[in-house]
Amino acid sequence: MEQKILLKHPAGKKAVSMDKEKYNAIAKSVLYFLKTKGESTHTEILKAVIEDFKKNKTQFKGAIEWHMEWVKLDLEARKNIIRLVDNSPIKFKLA
Repeated sequence: MEQKILLKHPAGKKAVSMDKEKYNAIAKSVLYFLKTKGESTHTEILKAVIEDFKKNKTQFKGAIEWHMEWVKLDLEARKNIIRLVDNSPIKFKLA
């Protein structure tokens, strides 16, 4: 039986539940990329996660982009990453 985790939204909106293994795989990849790359756009983060999954042969069922967006919002709500709104396009970095 898969274990679920309830995510948070940075604006306090209703969030979703996600499989804990999927969450952990994406969160690990996002945080590692931001640690090594620094400030990055949503598109750069998504490409890095997809490449990381391919390189490590990570099995993933579902839409990676949808899951990554929610993980990114949750990491932002938990103050692990910061959204830099002064930039265009918007960038993210580790807190």
